[in-house]
Amino acid sequence: MKDVAPLHGTGAPSEWIVRWSHLLAANATVLDVACGAGRHMQWFAGRGHPVTGVDRSPEATEAAGAFGQAITADIESGPWPFAGQTFGAVVVTNYLWRPRMADIVAAVAPGGVLLYETFAAGNETVGKPSRADFLLQPGELLAACADLRVVAYEDGFLPEPARFVQRIAAIRAREPLAGPPLRALLKGN
Repeated sequence: MKDVAPLHGTGAPSEWIVRWSHLLAANATVLDVACGAGRHMQWFAGRGHPVTGVDRSPEATEAAGAFGQAITADIESGPWPFAGQTFGAVVVTNYLWRPRMADIVAAVAPGGVLLYETFAAGNETVGKPSRADFLLQPGELLAACADLRVVAYEDGFLPEPARFVQRIAAIRAREPLAGPPLRALLKGN
């Protein structure tokens, strides 16, 4: 009998996502990037949010389709399937593909929320992922969210299971703020 890897995204929703889910407006649309079998889609659908998920695994999107629209797409090799679309919330956990980070942040609608949690530098000392390609560097998630208002941010070690993570809850302003964007200030311009 062939060993089959379990579908990712079948467990309980992330504590971070649950903790900050109150930031979403009522009935806000939710995009779950690298949704796996849809644990976060299920969480938000159960609270009345229309949900969309994307994952490259057809088996995962088949399972996630029970909770909302699930799109099978390889966002690392193919086009971003949500070009020009925005969502009331964008959720990402345990996933990092730097070339898509700008698309992910751009998908947050005015007044919308980004909830992001993934592995960080240091994780190579306790397990996988261990390649730098899949580990955020110090401050990297903050820099990616420079045009959003950060509500909460953590960068550190979590013991159960042992892992290093960065996680953020950030909101896009409904209207552009006066003055130079934070990105320009961070670059010293």
